[in-house]
Amino acid sequence: MSENTEDSRRKTGVVLGFLEEAEPWQLLSAQFPSKVGGKPAWLSQQDLPSTSELVCEKCQLPALFLLQVYAPIVGFDQSFHRTVYIFCCKTPACYTLNDSRCFKVFRSQLRRKNDFYSYNPPPDEETTNSGDNQHVLSSGVKLCHLCGCAGQEGCSRCHAVTYCSKEHQVIDWKQRHKKECLTKTSSEDQNLFLFPEWELVTEPEELPVTDDKPPDTDSLEQADMTPSDLEENELEAMALHESPDTKVFQKFKECIAIEPHQVLRYCREGCPLWVSSKHVPSKAEIPKCPCGADRIFEFQIMPQLLNSLKVDRPDASIDWGTLVIYTCAASCDQGNKYSPEFIWKQDFSEDRAL
Repeated sequence: MSENTEDSRRKTGVVLGFLEEAEPWQLLSAQFPSKVGGKPAWLSQQDLPSTSELVCEKCQLPALFLLQVYAPIVGFDQSFHRTVYIFCCKTPACYTLNDSRCFKVFRSQLRRKNDFYSYNPPPDEETTNSGDNQHVLSSGVKLCHLCGCAGQEGCSRCHAVTYCSKEHQVIDWKQRHKKECLTKTSSEDQNLFLFPEWELVTEPEELPVTDDKPPDTDSLEQADMTPSDLEENELEAMALHESPDTKVFQKFKECIAIEPHQVLRYCREGCPLWVSSKHVPSKAEIPKCPCGADRIFEFQIMPQLLNSLKVDRPDASIDWGTLVIYTCAASCDQGNKYSPEFIWKQDFSEDRAL
């Protein structure tokens, strides 16, 4: 990059997330990945969220792993390792306007010295013992054969796999386990129930620096043009253009146009990039953490992610404008437990589209 190009760009303090393909071993728990889709790479190997904690509050079906962000907090030993997990429902009907009840968020964190991982950084290449057990964690916690969440209900025929719910057992039986169970061999069939798996890589956001002055609000007077010279429909068009919702949406479009493939924006203690002036939470609408601390903005999931999830259907699809994640400002230490956090779903206004 030339010197002139560097001088013409400024960092915003926001870190952008993009999808990249990765080797399977790079997305395992011991590599502390940020990732989308597949099964969750659990940080703490104990006290995983229970099935009842992961059900969609609308249809009562188990939510599916969407993504996780590895986000340690520098200078705090209690959160030397720290990951935030997002789960969502796969039922399109649950995605009603500005309704967050089909999502779940959990935070897990560990000290550098812990019971599960080496004190030293993970190796940069695959090792003979780098593979996670797909059925049982190192702590002995059994995992659902379909979704990778905690699961204790075993297959009554082979007793080799467990499930988080009857619903997932039925889905897996029809999709692949019927073949596995009868042959007592592991099927190589792809798990089509999960979202496609990607590594989530990040880079700082940089915006071009411009010396352009903002539009002159007195341009009408400067051009010797008065409102009486304008037709009524022109005035209405101007009023619409100047509406708060239009301004917010235009800012959103202009910002993402610089890096159109971004699927995540991370800026702990920063501000979200809203898609609408409507349904923006007040401070009172963001619940405090059970520890008593406020919850603060940490990151948001962009609508561009939907393009890579393969969720489009002719009749209906899961959808969102942006998903905004708020976490405990103190990142409180709950031991090995997974702490629930807060998510706010904001959809585009009905007359808006990307």
